[in-house]
Amino acid sequence: MTLDYALVVNGVRHQVRTEARKLLLDVLREDCGLTGPHAGCEHGVCGACTVLLDGRSVRSCLLLGIQAARGEVTTIEGLARGDELHPLQDEFSKHHALQCGYCTPGMILTALELLRDTPSPTEGDVREALAGNLCRCTGYQPIVEAVLAAAPRLRERR
Repeated sequence: MTLDYALVVNGVRHQVRTEARKLLLDVLREDCGLTGPHAGCEHGVCGACTVLLDGRSVRSCLLLGIQAARGEVTTIEGLARGDELHPLQDEFSKHHALQCGYCTPGMILTALELLRDTPSPTEGDVREALAGNLCRCTGYQPIVEAVLAAAPRLRERR
């Protein structure tokens, strides 16, 4: 069964025609051309496919594309403003919190949700929020430091 529906991603309306069973992850990558969300475990465990749906982190490998049609999806591609990196992206770079980069989009979007809800997190808050996102390269410490460094920058933007 094929469906036609609109999907708003990073503020842009995409008209898609897909199979009813197509996952949001695949719709974003194949139909919208956004390769930031990555297919990792494809079971919702690793966090590589994390996107924001109406501001809340979701695993795009666990949702059908049609399930996001009434909301607004944010991917990593939607954070930078032109050549200006989002503060989280900038701090990840400064703190060497990205190595292979596979987990980075999911980590940043999860951290963005955390910092919106908890503008002054503790190290424990950051570690708890990111516990569902797996990284095989960094050992997590640089990621935690990057999120903590981005927190005051995001508070200033409010």
